[in-house]
Formats: sequence, structure tokens, C-alpha cells
Amino acid sequence: MKPVTDVTHCDDLMKALEGFRANAPLLERWGTVLAGRLGDGARLLAAGNGGSAAQAQHLTAELVGRYREDRPAYSALALHADTSATTAIANDYGVQEIFARQVAAHGRPRDILMLLSTSGASANLLVAATEAHRLGMTVWALTGPAPNSLEAAADETLSVSATSAATVQELHLVAVHMLCESFDPAVRRHTEAQRRRRTGRRPAGAGRAGG
Repeated sequence: MKPVTDVTHCDDLMKALEGFRANAPLLERWGTVLAGRLGDGARLLAAGNGGSAAQAQHLTAELVGRYREDRPAYSALALHADTSATTAIANDYGVQEIFARQVAAHGRPRDILMLLSTSGASANLLVAATEAHRLGMTVWALTGPAPNSLEAAADETLSVSATSAATVQELHLVAVHMLCESFDPAVRRHTEAQRRRRTGRRPAGAGRAGG
């Protein structure tokens, strides 16, 4: 007899996904804010450790490349992807500084720092959040169950309630895709608003007040 496949992981994922759906408004708002900031010349910096690093890099790849439809490229950097800088900083300043040092180099006011962590306790992410705030950046976080240290350090946090780090990471990927789903139409709206401001044209169908 063939062994029965263990579907516990799938069951845990489905259970966590039910509660995760409530985060849709937050992700839609993040996508709209991100479109406005990046559309005005700001930048997204992202970082994580291990599997969360892969998720952070997935997000920046979607923004520099594209998610579904073709659109302009936007500035987004995965801080852990520069192995030379990361290892040099770790060697010279300590592992806890590997992201903060890069935030200090690349970050500007109105940029956004996205930090991903299943535990919400990674020291190098917490130090990066502090540095980002010093520079006037906005800090968003994707974490595991709340409360956690990164949730407290970020301006806004999406905390996934799940029983395992694997399930948290899987739902972080869902969050990345939902953010991109909101980002693309928000970019189109922002681009159109910029065009109208440059030309002084009003939206189609807009009438004059009064009578």
C-alpha cells in the first residue's frame, strides 16, 4: 500500500490564509502609496534573511521588471543581493550592520524600506529600521505572529498568524503578489494625474461647478 501523503502543511496554510484575507485593504493601500512614491522618484529598499531574503528579492524584481503588464521600470534594491557589500560590511562592522550600512548609503527621505522576517526578531533588520527612520524613510514590515520587535520598530506591519515559519513565508509571497496587483493600477492612475498636472487638462467627463 502506498503511504498516505501528509497534508497537514496544506491544512495549516489554508487555515492561515483565511485570516490573511483581512490584510487586503492594507496591501492595496501600500501598493497605492508605493506607486506614488516611486512614481515621484523615490526608491524601495528591501531586505530579509534566508527565505525572507528570497521573498524581498522577489518583490524588487517585480518592480524593476514587471508583474503582469508592461510598464516603466521602478527603482527597487534588495540589500542582501550585493554579496560583496554585505560580506565586507559584516567583516568590518558586524553582521547586525549589513543592512543599516546600505540603508545609510542608498536611503533618502520618502524612500520606503520593506523588511521581511518570520520571527520579527532579526537584529540586522531592527538596526536597519532605526537607520531608515533617522533618514526620514518609511518602514514597512512583513512578519510572523505579533507581537514582535520588528512590528514595534516599523511604521506599519503585516503580521501573519501561522504555526510555522514555512507557512509565514508562503503568505509573505502572497502579500508580495497582492501588493504588486495594487501597485500596477495605482501607477497608471499616478501617471495620468502627473500628465494632467503638466498639461492642465481636467479628467474626461469633469464638469464645471455651479450653474
